[in-house]
Amino acid sequence: MAMGAKKVVLTRSARAGDAPAVPSRWLQRILTFIGKDPAAALRGRGDELLAWARALDAGERQHFAPRPQPKPPLSMRPTHFSVTAIETLRRDPYAVYARRILSLLPLEPVIRDPGAAERGTLFHDILHLFSTEVADPRAPEALERLIAAGRTCFAEIALPADVEAVWWPRFEKLAANIIEWERGRAPAVARRHAEERAEKTAVGRTGVTLSGYADRVDLLAGGMADILDYKTGSSPSKAQAHTLLAPQLALEGALLRRGAFKGLGAREPSQLAFVRLKPNGEVFEESILDYNRQPRTAEDLAEEAWARLEKLLVHYADPTTGYLSRALPFREGESDGDYDHLARVLEWSAGGDSDDEAGEA
Repeated sequence: MAMGAKKVVLTRSARAGDAPAVPSRWLQRILTFIGKDPAAALRGRGDELLAWARALDAGERQHFAPRPQPKPPLSMRPTHFSVTAIETLRRDPYAVYARRILSLLPLEPVIRDPGAAERGTLFHDILHLFSTEVADPRAPEALERLIAAGRTCFAEIALPADVEAVWWPRFEKLAANIIEWERGRAPAVARRHAEERAEKTAVGRTGVTLSGYADRVDLLAGGMADILDYKTGSSPSKAQAHTLLAPQLALEGALLRRGAFKGLGAREPSQLAFVRLKPNGEVFEESILDYNRQPRTAEDLAEEAWARLEKLLVHYADPTTGYLSRALPFREGESDGDYDHLARVLEWSAGGDSDDEAGEA
């Protein structure tokens, strides 16, 4: 056939996209020309080669890795948590197991540009410094002092020039609105406390303690207090905080009621709110007490969060309870957690073992 070889293998695609492929006219003519029996002999030799190729990929069936749910002995389980870790314990217990029991820490990239987490920390530091140095935000020099606090914190973090060129104008947009927001709150506030620490506090009879930091606690003239949490991003949402999927603020309210903030004494929380610092310079206070036409008092929400926490800790005090991987993931299909690779999330989820199971009834 003038192909320059004694033996020639003719191949074609069996499918074109999602549909069966039609042999070329040239190939159809050759098969017609040589006749039915020679064509069948050609296909027979071809089938033998195809069988060899398929045998290379054929092997014993390998089952997907099961969804991990390790059950370490009670003596190895954590007996202390921070308020920020409780959401992780509910949403991805395996991450708590890997970090707190196996003592495995994620490796930081060799080279990584500052991102949302670093920006949030920077803006927190600026507001902390400002609140510490300026007792009354109604003072005429308040905006100037806030800008100065920003310059100090920006200088300390030493950002790459291209990042600072974006972040500094963003802070300047926020500065005037922060002062306006502070002045709107000032008449009702007796004293502002920044980065207030809540000491270890026993959670019922679980044998576990809870501690944490509040970004801001404002003591009100009537003796109650507002707990505020600065947020430069959109997570957690108001809905997540109100429904206690993200219980940090509510748990801080419970700690306040129990006198865990030693410098403040036991007080009733009046408000639990996020202070949103938006990229366009907008600053607004977002209460988590009212959502979907279901208003709650700060005391009520705080005590429900505390009761749920106690129930959750009792659940993990059972030796038959395992630390399930991704019990309540933030988003459907996400697989970017610090320990998702260790938990082989992509493998067990592809195997169909992905039904959500909460660690709390």
